[in-house]
Amino acid sequence: MLAALFLATPVSAKKSRIQKSPQDELQLVEQGSYTNKAGAEVHSPAHTKAGNAPTGATARCRDNTYSFSQSRSGTCSRHGGVAEWL
Repeated sequence: MLAALFLATPVSAKKSRIQKSPQDELQLVEQGSYTNKAGAEVHSPAHTKAGNAPTGATARCRDNTYSFSQSRSGTCSRHGGVAEWL
Protein backbone atom coordinates (compact mmCIF):
# COMPACT_ATOMS: atom_id res chain seq x y z
CA MET A 1 0.00 0.00 0.00
CA LEU A 2 2.88 2.39 0.74
CA ALA A 3 4.24 1.82 -2.78
CA ALA A 4 0.85 2.75 -4.22
CA LEU A 5 0.89 6.03 -2.29
CA PHE A 6 4.40 6.81 -3.52
CA LEU A 7 3.45 6.17 -7.13
CA ALA A 8 0.37 8.36 -6.79
CA THR A 9 2.40 11.40 -5.69
CA PRO A 10 1.89 14.08 -8.36
CA VAL A 11 4.99 15.39 -10.15
CA SER A 12 4.16 18.95 -9.08
CA ALA A 13 4.48 17.88 -5.43
CA LYS A 14 7.93 16.43 -6.11
CA LYS A 15 9.10 19.57 -7.90
CA SER A 16 8.19 21.69 -4.90
CA ARG A 17 11.14 20.12 -3.03
CA ILE A 18 13.64 22.27 -4.94
CA GLN A 19 14.73 24.96 -2.53
CA LYS A 20 15.57 28.06 -4.59
CA SER A 21 14.81 31.63 -3.71
CA PRO A 22 13.02 33.82 -6.29
CA GLN A 23 16.18 35.91 -6.59
CA ASP A 24 18.25 32.81 -7.46
CA GLU A 25 15.71 31.83 -10.11
CA LEU A 26 15.91 35.32 -11.65
CA GLN A 27 19.69 34.87 -12.06
CA LEU A 28 19.21 31.78 -14.23
CA VAL A 29 18.46 31.97 -17.95
CA GLU A 30 17.08 28.43 -18.25
CA GLN A 31 14.53 26.93 -15.89
CA GLY A 32 13.70 23.29 -15.31
CA SER A 33 14.68 20.32 -13.22
CA TYR A 34 15.31 16.59 -13.31
CA THR A 35 15.15 13.72 -10.85
CA ASN A 36 18.61 12.32 -10.10
CA LYS A 37 19.43 8.64 -9.45
CA ALA A 38 18.88 9.15 -5.71
CA GLY A 39 15.35 10.40 -6.40
CA ALA A 40 16.05 14.03 -5.52
CA GLU A 41 14.76 16.87 -7.68
CA VAL A 42 17.70 18.95 -8.98
CA HIS A 43 17.75 22.15 -11.05
CA SER A 44 18.92 21.49 -14.61
CA PRO A 45 22.21 23.07 -15.75
CA ALA A 46 21.67 26.73 -16.59
CA HIS A 47 23.46 29.86 -17.77
CA THR A 48 23.40 32.89 -15.49
CA LYS A 49 22.56 36.41 -16.61
CA ALA A 50 25.62 37.86 -14.85
CA GLY A 51 27.95 35.00 -15.82
CA ASN A 52 28.97 34.17 -12.23
CA ALA A 53 28.21 31.03 -10.25
CA PRO A 54 24.69 30.98 -8.77
CA THR A 55 23.91 29.84 -5.24
CA GLY A 56 24.00 26.05 -4.99
CA ALA A 57 26.00 25.42 -8.17
CA THR A 58 28.49 22.56 -7.84
CA ALA A 59 30.28 22.76 -11.20
CA ARG A 60 30.74 24.94 -14.28
CA CYS A 61 30.27 22.99 -17.50
CA ARG A 62 32.37 23.50 -20.63
CA ASP A 63 29.45 25.24 -22.35
CA ASN A 64 29.45 27.77 -19.45
CA THR A 65 26.28 26.47 -17.85
CA TYR A 66 26.32 25.86 -14.10
CA SER A 67 25.37 22.43 -12.76
CA PHE A 68 23.59 21.77 -9.48
CA SER A 69 24.42 18.04 -9.54
CA GLN A 70 24.62 16.29 -6.19
CA SER A 71 27.11 13.65 -7.39
CA ARG A 72 30.09 13.75 -9.72
CA SER A 73 28.89 10.92 -11.93
CA GLY A 74 27.29 12.29 -15.09
CA THR A 75 27.73 15.94 -14.14
CA CYS A 76 27.66 18.16 -17.26
CA SER A 77 27.44 15.05 -19.47
CA ARG A 78 25.25 16.82 -22.03
CA HIS A 79 27.10 20.11 -21.65
CA GLY A 80 30.61 19.17 -22.78
CA GLY A 81 31.82 17.84 -19.44
CA VAL A 82 33.02 19.62 -16.32
CA ALA A 83 35.26 22.64 -16.83
CA GLU A 84 35.58 23.41 -13.12
CA TRP A 85 34.31 21.99 -9.83
CA LEU A 86 33.02 24.66 -7.45
